[in-house]
Amino acid sequence: MDENPFTDPIHPEQPPRLIEDSTLIVGRTASLTLGTDSLIVLGMNDQGYLWESKTTHAIPFYNILWAELSNFEISIRYARPAAANVVKVSTINYPVEKPEHPRAVTWVRTLLDRAYGASQWKKRIKVLINPFGGKGRAQKWYLRHVEPIFAAARCEVDIQKTQYRGHAVEIAENLDADAFDVIAACSGDGLPFEVFNGLGNKRDARRALKNIAVVQLPCGTGNAMSWNLNGTDSPSLAALAVVKGLRTPMDLISITQGDCRTLSFLSQSVGIVAESDLATEHLRWLGSARFTYGILVRLLRKTVYPCDLAVKVQIATKPEVSEHYRRARNDRSLPDQHRDSLTSQNATGQQQDDSGLPKLQYGTINDDLPPDWNLVPYDKLGNFWCGNMACMAPNTSPFPAALPHDGCIDLVTVDGDISRIAAIRSVLAVETGKFFDMPHVNYRKISGYRIIPKNQKDGYISVDGERMPFKPFQAEVHRGLGTVLSKSGHVYEASGLVSKDGE
Repeated sequence: MDENPFTDPIHPEQPPRLIEDSTLIVGRTASLTLGTDSLIVLGMNDQGYLWESKTTHAIPFYNILWAELSNFEISIRYARPAAANVVKVSTINYPVEKPEHPRAVTWVRTLLDRAYGASQWKKRIKVLINPFGGKGRAQKWYLRHVEPIFAAARCEVDIQKTQYRGHAVEIAENLDADAFDVIAACSGDGLPFEVFNGLGNKRDARRALKNIAVVQLPCGTGNAMSWNLNGTDSPSLAALAVVKGLRTPMDLISITQGDCRTLSFLSQSVGIVAESDLATEHLRWLGSARFTYGILVRLLRKTVYPCDLAVKVQIATKPEVSEHYRRARNDRSLPDQHRDSLTSQNATGQQQDDSGLPKLQYGTINDDLPPDWNLVPYDKLGNFWCGNMACMAPNTSPFPAALPHDGCIDLVTVDGDISRIAAIRSVLAVETGKFFDMPHVNYRKISGYRIIPKNQKDGYISVDGERMPFKPFQAEVHRGLGTVLSKSGHVYEASGLVSKDGE
């Protein structure tokens, strides 16, 4: 019995031809075999060089970047783990005899099919680099960690540096929507915010937001988008995730304030979270610790942020939210099936064309309140926080039930007059995954809201980490309006809600 851990178990009923088709004999002592989820290489050392001895290695299909056949050899480029959170491009080359070429051509095609699955090959990527991101190191990180992976995967790349705040809005607005498949923001979360709004300004906004996937190559101080979609803040691992990413529809939120309409992809907050983020800009040298510091200071003061609040609730209780999330997580439909389903649902009762952004079903902040909304005084508000993504920082998932395209945004509200001990436990619970279950945490899924701050001359409102004027505003969710690249095609990479039975 073969005890090689890299060898796929072959069911005895399978005909020998399948084994032959999956294995390509190369050179004198080497072979390449298409396993279940890896390329099995017999005759290679850790650096990719041929050995005469029969050393076996497995390269996950996910890490295979490209393969091609020339007149004399087969060349395979892959992402090799070089450190805990770093991958680097490596290449293995093997001679192929001319009589074997026809079968080798088919084998290479099959390898690429296995390596990419439903993901697109040779993506056309517009890279936007914020030269000030990552304390000025964004360009250096891109050249060192990202560019080699894109090149090895045969991506077509066009690079442009942003010159000033709002430049990415202009670039995205004027971009040819047919020229690129992806806009990759080499930055923190600020550049993706600008890109979504630039695409939203186009005459064919809906078409552009559907055709062009927006992704983040994490090179800033805030990399929430990458944590949610790529599961990492490593530039090289994120680059690999973009190369292999599945096109995924994602909800976007219209924020209306005064006569302005803005698109949000990440979160909105009023109260302690907004103030702890925006009022601690002078402490950026503390990294993510500045946010924790800001929250603790305000919790100990028992700060409240009075307002009037109206929400359009879709799922009102935590058990219902948990069940909704469980069903979505277990849905194994392909991303294209999700997109088709959303298109069909959105078309019901609405005119679907590509011009501009969708019509606002609930109106703007300047319109009368929708008849089924009730404006309720909330005089002891401590925290109003809406999340379209699950985690806002590493190991910090205040919205564990958030989903990319369920047509809802997750709303968390907490009173500001809870005990200091309960408040501190709340902060700690976000990192331990117990925040959702705390009795004083009100968690709902909603499709719209209006919030009117009161009894304050000035304060902080944060939309995707950007400060907005301290004025009333209204939000409305547009199901599946945007497009991103994700690993799964239907859920975020955060751990999410886990039921007691572990499902």
